[in-house]
Amino acid sequence: MPELPEVETVVRHLKPDLIGQRIKSFQSYWPKVLGNVDYKYFHEFTKGHEILDVTRRAKFIVMHLENGFIPIHLRMTGRLYPNDRIPDEKHISAVFQLSDKVLIFKDTRKFGRIYWYDEWSEFDNKHGLEPLGEQFTKQWLVQSLHSKKRQMKALLLDQHLIAGLGNIYVDEALWTARIHPLTTSNKVTTIEISRLHKSIKAILEQAIAYNGTTFINFTFKDGVPGSYRNQLQVFDREGDHCKRCNTTIKKIRAAGRGTYFCPRCQKK
Repeated sequence: MPELPEVETVVRHLKPDLIGQRIKSFQSYWPKVLGNVDYKYFHEFTKGHEILDVTRRAKFIVMHLENGFIPIHLRMTGRLYPNDRIPDEKHISAVFQLSDKVLIFKDTRKFGRIYWYDEWSEFDNKHGLEPLGEQFTKQWLVQSLHSKKRQMKALLLDQHLIAGLGNIYVDEALWTARIHPLTTSNKVTTIEISRLHKSIKAILEQAIAYNGTTFINFTFKDGVPGSYRNQLQVFDREGDHCKRCNTTIKKIRAAGRGTYFCPRCQKK
């Protein structure tokens, strides 16, 4: 599933094509593509309205209209891209007819969803702090982790706490900060949390610079994959040697996810 860097990459490439466009119509090709509104009302809410901005919130691409907001979640295989016409291909879930182009939402596994919110706060309040935002401070992270008694992997994946982190970048951040994924959050030291804070920000910024990570499905623009995979230090490296201490990387289950860590660098 695309995480913060992948979604941010898509947003940055969509902006020039979408800002200033008006939505002429919306066509749903998959009956469940709309997540919280039915087709009739969504069409009425969006028809004729201008796209003022395209931003990212958590793992959502958000189109800002004059009268509301359209968050789009790509999930496992979703792809959102502009085109001059509706392509003759499979797996198209929805199409926005715009002023001089179409916006295609293609989704092979059909898990992706499109939402509608009249007010920003209705959508915004569902998500935690943005890890690249000004409010994401070391002090906030210390207080947030020490006030809870949860395993670190599960807590960092909780979108109500920190928005946008997923399996890949949580593993990378914990490895960089030398924190075991199963450590209870209130037992992590202030020094370790300081390292974690720095690592989360640095890793996300670097991943964005590389246009995200592609393993199987993620692409942006004209099918271009992200190139951060070669920079990964621990994720998907089971059996390889740790780049810091040469110990064999192990894989366990944490928070229901395959989790990679170094048993020497990340002692519990």
